Amino acid sequence: MQALIRHWPRILVTLIPLLIAVLHVVGVQRIEALSRLDDVLYDARLRATNPKTLDQRIVIIDIDEKSLAEVGRWPWGRHHMARLVDELVVRQNVAVVGFDVVFAEPDDSSGLKRLRQLAEGPLREQPGFAAQLVGLQDTLDYDALFAKSLQNRPVVLGYYFSNDSGQLTNGQLPAPTMTAETFADRQVGVTRWSGFGANIAPLAQASPMAGFFNSITESDGVIRAVPLIAEFNGMYYEALSLAIFRTLRGMPTVEPGYAEAPPYAVGQVQPLDSVVLRQGVNRMKIPVDERVATLVPFRGPGGPQGGSFRYVSAADVLGGRLMPGALKGQIALVGTTAPGLLDVRVTPVGEIFPGVEIHANVVSGLLDGRLYLKPDYAAGYELLVLLLAGLTLAVALPLLTASRAVLLSVVVIGVLVGLNVLLFFVFRQVLPLASALAMALTAFALNMSYGYFVESRSKRELANLFGTYVPPELVDEMVKHSARYSMRATSKELTVMFCDMRGFTKMSETMEPTQLQALLNSVFSRLTTLIRSNRGTIDKYMGDCVMAFWGAPVETADHPRLAVKTAIEMAREIGQINDERRARKVPEISVGIGLNTGNMCVGDMGSNVRRSYTVIGDAVNLGARLEALSKTYGVDLVVSEHTQKLVPQYVWQELDRVRVRGKAQAVAVYTPLGEIRNLDERQEAELTMWNRLLAAYRAQDWDACDVAFSTLRQLSPQKQLYRLYTARVEALRQQPFDPAWDATSEFETQ
Repeated sequence: MQALIRHWPRILVTLIPLLIAVLHVVGVQRIEALSRLDDVLYDARLRATNPKTLDQRIVIIDIDEKSLAEVGRWPWGRHHMARLVDELVVRQNVAVVGFDVVFAEPDDSSGLKRLRQLAEGPLREQPGFAAQLVGLQDTLDYDALFAKSLQNRPVVLGYYFSNDSGQLTNGQLPAPTMTAETFADRQVGVTRWSGFGANIAPLAQASPMAGFFNSITESDGVIRAVPLIAEFNGMYYEALSLAIFRTLRGMPTVEPGYAEAPPYAVGQVQPLDSVVLRQGVNRMKIPVDERVATLVPFRGPGGPQGGSFRYVSAADVLGGRLMPGALKGQIALVGTTAPGLLDVRVTPVGEIFPGVEIHANVVSGLLDGRLYLKPDYAAGYELLVLLLAGLTLAVALPLLTASRAVLLSVVVIGVLVGLNVLLFFVFRQVLPLASALAMALTAFALNMSYGYFVESRSKRELANLFGTYVPPELVDEMVKHSARYSMRATSKELTVMFCDMRGFTKMSETMEPTQLQALLNSVFSRLTTLIRSNRGTIDKYMGDCVMAFWGAPVETADHPRLAVKTAIEMAREIGQINDERRARKVPEISVGIGLNTGNMCVGDMGSNVRRSYTVIGDAVNLGARLEALSKTYGVDLVVSEHTQKLVPQYVWQELDRVRVRGKAQAVAVYTPLGEIRNLDERQEAELTMWNRLLAAYRAQDWDACDVAFSTLRQLSPQKQLYRLYTARVEALRQQPFDPAWDATSEFETQ
């Protein structure tokens, strides 16, 4: 007892983590970092238990790049979808077809428009023409054709719910799975929605079985669960995965399964612990959490190469390339992995995960009864474990030597982790671990060196905060003068760059995803090194495009010059990359770069789900437009007039005066020829002649243009810019002199 009294300051310090953790658990002061750590630990346990085997019961019919290349861009005509359903149900004899797509609008690709034109033409007076029109209508109405293919077949359509402020509704919802009467006036903690996007009425009526394909995106942007039941306007609807499973099982009814608890008053929220499927005397309980959601039992990495599910290209199905009955008895989920259709998600097993495979994993888990659950007693378990471990450490650590304190801490942490892992592996119970783990580690650290911890804590928090939003290479500089910096949005003059890899879509059609990923990673790594070495801030990567800016968060007076210097170095780097690719006899690559300087809004922006340090504004949009123009003029780099004027160290060739989409005022655009000190006589002569040509062009002196062209073609016969203006002059020569013409080129699509 005297030892405890003597060490009471250390005991109190060691109890601080326990107190904080308890406040977190009971909800008085939630700690987001602990919640995120629990997510990370759950993700790790999930990846460790993935079967990583192929589920041969489910096949994904993939609307992939190959399909888009063969059939056409999405959305396809409904006659293709009708043929797809016929092929799957009749020729392949699949058990169920589920659509992870929604058909919310009538088919504009059908021939009904042409049919109406015929009906209004002179042929309508001919005998028997009306009967012919009826026959044609049956052939050309692709929506009706698709609806006919759905009738009386095991097909589950997909739709989505939304919570948009406008509460928009579109299409026709299926019949609800349950109504408010099902719950006998109980209030259930279910996901609620205010709008939806469903299938058009003919399709919804032809295939009345449908499920929503919404998932739950956690605050860290990761999808770990999907709601099995959701409410809209007092009606309760089922998820796509549950609808597919019920169709496969002969349509059992859906009932709520309540957690065992004292009777609840009318209007009080009563949690469900399961969704019950009843078929005669047979009952199946599907465990759910307080949101009536189930954790997705991911089998392994996603995508065609993930190995969890077989992927079959929709083009191969439509083309009849599969042997009859090759998919017999399987569950066919129709979805997409095409990058352009944007149906990819961030999950615990992959940051680029096809949305359709999320539903495939849930169906697989339902078939196997392999579902994880965070039980309703999780908070009580967490609190009990915290108190036992925390009090043990608080009382014992101050009394032990350093080596024994380490040993005790290791034993306590081992017991916490072992118990949690045992419950997860054996009973599929997802129980919190982060708070107890963090409490034990922090208690040990405070007990051993709490003075040092307290003194350095504020600096580490500052570094962690800045490191979350600011490029790492600038964090050290910012921390030295932290008072100068704020993540709040401000308006200042910056220079923005957009760099896009040309021909990426065509290249992606001929390369494996892993090869394409390796190419992008290699090229962007080298270009990013150049941007960072010139004090640029990487804003984001957008597919085959990288966006960066200069002048923030660290003030940089000569940001236009640094941006131009970086762009020129990037163009040279692409040349070196192409030298290497030519040596390997693989296709070369090229980039287009746009630069603009102007007032932009810069700061920490986004939502409570995901935020980033970024720039927005009209000047940013112009930079993106200029990048798109680089291909038109055959140059690697296009900069605005404002940027050009701020960088007098370089020699500039004016390309044109343009008016791009979203800009009413014309903008002069330039490309750099190099630094002034490195300009040779030939370049100087060519630039002088080019400026004469531009003057003649804007004066509509076509003969003078011809004289200049003859010289320029001798100096640079392969230059696309000169060929472009030659074609323009030939076209304008046929038109009369226009005194109002300002020689501005319009680019409405750029």
